[in-house]
Amino acid sequence: MPLVTTTEMFKKAYNGGYAIGAFNVNNMEIVQGITEACAEENAPVILQVSKGARAYANHNYLVKLVEAAILCNPDLPIALHLDHGPDFETCKSCIDGGFTSVMIDASSRPFDENVEITKKVVEYAHAHGVVVEAELGTLAGIEDEVKVAAGDASYTHPEEVEEFVSRTGCDSLAIAIGTSHGAYKFTAAQCTRNEKGILVPPPLRFDVLHECEKRLPGFPIVLHGSSSVPQEYVKMINDHGGKMPDAVGIPEEQLREAARSAVCKINIDSDLRLAMTGTIRSFFDEHPDKFDPREYLKPARANIKELVRHKLVDVLGCAGKA
Repeated sequence: MPLVTTTEMFKKAYNGGYAIGAFNVNNMEIVQGITEACAEENAPVILQVSKGARAYANHNYLVKLVEAAILCNPDLPIALHLDHGPDFETCKSCIDGGFTSVMIDASSRPFDENVEITKKVVEYAHAHGVVVEAELGTLAGIEDEVKVAAGDASYTHPEEVEEFVSRTGCDSLAIAIGTSHGAYKFTAAQCTRNEKGILVPPPLRFDVLHECEKRLPGFPIVLHGSSSVPQEYVKMINDHGGKMPDAVGIPEEQLREAARSAVCKINIDSDLRLAMTGTIRSFFDEHPDKFDPREYLKPARANIKELVRHKLVDVLGCAGKA
């Protein structure tokens, strides 16, 4: 099966009450762990590449890794998506370079400027059979080159979504309802502590989500900054020389609730990095004499695979939906 767009994926997800996992990829082991889990769970998947990933691994290497995943999993629906495209030129490069979906993120610009930039990308993408995700509202946190201070974040205004989608022609819309980029999504001051002393983040603004749903019936919504920051991997990192105090993510039960709504795509990034880093730190503590990258990347890949499997089954609800 060749690369697909997200159009059919999102139609099925919207009607089926589940979301597609959009996982950021940077190297071979991450691609393998994600796609092996999806193939075994018969789940469609979106492999995302950010501007930072393209700078790190090179566009051509990443595309060829995804093509290899298709050869190894010929029955698996896979979309290749640009995450947080900062400008028209980056989106055009990915459209011309084989991507089936791009995100143009002009959410930091004034509304009319966001519309203008997004519409330009949409016109070029649609002329080349590629779909476009846009964003309204601004998420806090850090993801590659996207850096937004907590004070500069803003929720999506539901009263703007109809006009934005109508004027731009975008195919899906990322909204801000309280998720945040990175492993340090919230400050301690933004959270409360439960009886065990663990930080609990503020709840997502489902009122904003449901109002956007009401105004855009049948239209796919996207959530960025939706890593749950698994505490077992945070602990693994800290137990083996790392220093990640107060790293906290989005509770998985809230993500599952969002997946039952119009949210058709949920982005997951930091969780995979935590799994890889924690596994490698643990491996070197237990095997200080080892030096072959294959020996520590193999268990890292296996843990990524099991983490993705858990997301597909228990969080996204998309297992068995390919």
